[in-house]
Order: sequence, then structure tokens, then C-alpha cells
Amino acid sequence: MASRIVGVGNIIGYVFGYIDLPKYMGFFGNTQFKVLCVIASISLGTTVAISCAFINERDPRLEGPPAKDKSGVISFFKGVFSSIKRLPPQTRKVCEVQFFAWIGWFPFLFYLSTWIGELYVQEFLEEDLPPEEVDRLYEKATRVGTFALLIWAITSLASNLLLPFFVAPTYDVPVSSKMSIRSGASNKSYTTRFDRILDALVIPWLTLRRAWTLSLFIFALAMFSTLVIQTPTLATVAVGVVGIPWAMTLWAPFAIISAEISKRDALRRQQQSAREVIDPGDDNADQAGVILGIHNVSIAAPQVIATVISSIIFKFLQKPRGTPGDRSMPVVMAVGGLFALMGAFMASRLAEEKEELPPLAPPEGRRSKHRRPVSRNASFGGPLEY
Repeated sequence: MASRIVGVGNIIGYVFGYIDLPKYMGFFGNTQFKVLCVIASISLGTTVAISCAFINERDPRLEGPPAKDKSGVISFFKGVFSSIKRLPPQTRKVCEVQFFAWIGWFPFLFYLSTWIGELYVQEFLEEDLPPEEVDRLYEKATRVGTFALLIWAITSLASNLLLPFFVAPTYDVPVSSKMSIRSGASNKSYTTRFDRILDALVIPWLTLRRAWTLSLFIFALAMFSTLVIQTPTLATVAVGVVGIPWAMTLWAPFAIISAEISKRDALRRQQQSAREVIDPGDDNADQAGVILGIHNVSIAAPQVIATVISSIIFKFLQKPRGTPGDRSMPVVMAVGGLFALMGAFMASRLAEEKEELPPLAPPEGRRSKHRRPVSRNASFGGPLEY
């Protein structure tokens, strides 16, 4: 659901980028960039304010002062490195995939619209144009690039809406656990005709791991195609195709990590109910915030590496603005495609979510099953188990 909302936001943002904002919102500024900054600031401030107003958080002051041996900068980084060493195996592999994949994603996200704009202006640069005409040409080229990103955002949102119907479900919360906490669940069937229709859409071999692997392979091919694409129209088509792997990038790693956290949490709860105590070290190692924080590092660090690589390529290949024959950006994105291929290889090594936890204690009056069913993420709410 988060990736779907991101898709909606992308579409709205690129629509604003495509239209002539100073013409309609000149009170926000006299340039496209100024108006976009004001719109972004208002949107960010509004959404953050809503989050702060309606989200209730645990008050850490109620837990007393922190232990002295756990305070300080050095102790903090020791805890971070300890958490990295103790990452769950599946999460560690996801971070490895993200490390390579985001070296490829960064050039795409940063330079794509500029590349398409350069393709647009190439046919006009052979003429001897005055500087003001060149400026107007590049302004039009920017909108052409933004339109391609709009197509990309629409494809991404459509993929986020449709792909979950076809990808085989991974571990979520066991159905038996969900039903045990529902009043009267033991006597009620949650299988409906619509559920069966949704189940019929699933492609059994298309697991989340395979879908993510295929999407990274598609992304790599699209990045390699930048070396031969010569027109903005073909570039827009290639960018639209990349919307599919982008949708998987917003969805797959977080789904895989949360699935592993769910399994480990369920197992830990079983152990807690059996011996009434949990090893605090294990609990800290599996904290969702710590795990997702390390995952974010695996996304941020590659962006620095991608920037360095891109800077070196631009240093040797980039031509001055308005000079025909600039091939620096296609080369940058093709190099990103190589790293995307590495990410696809790492994704292919991820384990499939087929293993099951030991059965939980069944609700009173019900007999335990030998095989625990798994359910899809209930992303559509209500009794529909998707």
C-alpha cells in the first residue's frame, strides 16, 4: 500500500512538472523550479503535520533512564555494527541486492529526464541558434523528459495495483493465529468466491523472489538500451517499461524483510509462551526499526558510489551544453545496468518462503493442524485475506 501511495504521489508530482506552472501559479514564483519547490514544501509540511497529529507513539520517558553502559556515540555505533553482524540471513541478502541495484537506480532517477531532453534537442543543435532560442529549446526538452517520467509513474502505479494478484504469496501472519484472535472465528469460514477468483489469478512459479529478479533483469536491459535509442519517443517507451521494476523495488524488499520479521517474531512469541522469558539480545537484534535502518543504509551508500562513478564518466565524456553528440548519460545509465544485473544475480540467490514455523498452540476446543497455511498480506482490508 505504501508503494501504491508513492505511485500516486509520483503521478501528481510529474503532472505539476509537465504543465507550465508560472502561467497558472505565478503567485508562487516566476520560474517552474520555484513553483515546484513551493508546492513540494506545502505538500511535505501538510503530510508531516497530519502524521504528527494522528500517530500515537510510545513515550520512552515512561521506561525510565537508559542504562549507562548503552549511552554515548561509541556505544551507539557498536550497537549498529553488532546489529549488522546479527542480521537475519534473508534480510542480509536483501541488503546485498539493494546495494548493487541502487547503484543502477541512482543514475536513472537523477539523469533520466536530462537524457531524454538531450535526445529532443539533438536534431535542432545542428542549426545555428541564438542563445535565447537554445534556452527555450531546453525548457521544452525538460517538459518532454518530465512527460516520460509521468508515463513511468503511471506504469509503476498500475504495476503496484496489478502485480500482487499474480505473484504467489509469501509468509505473512499465520491464518490460524489471525483466526484465534477474532471473536467467533472458529465457526466462521473466510473463504469466499472472490477469494477463489483471486487465488486463480496467482501464477504458482512467480514467487516474490523470482518477480524481483526478473524485474531487475528488465531494468538492466532498459538501461543498456539507452546506448542505441536515438529518439525521445523510444526513450519514453523504455522509461515506461522501467515502471515495472520500479514497482517491484518499492514493494519486494520491504515485503521480504517484513515476512522474515513476522516469522521470527511468531517463533519468539512461541518461545516466550513456553518459557515466559525472551533473550533480550535476540529481541534487540530483530527490532524492525534497526533492521529497516540498516536496509536504508544499503540504499544510501550505493548512491554515493554511483555519484562518484557518474562524475568520472561525465569528466571524460560530457560535452558543453548545446553541443551535439553528447553520449555521457547513456554510458552512465548503461554502467548502472551492469550493477542492476549484479543485483538480479544476488536476488536469484534469495531463499524461497516455503519453510513453515512449528505449529502454534491451537485455540481451545480446536485440533492442531500438521500444516500451517499462509495468507496474503491483507492490503485491501476487511475479511478479504489478500
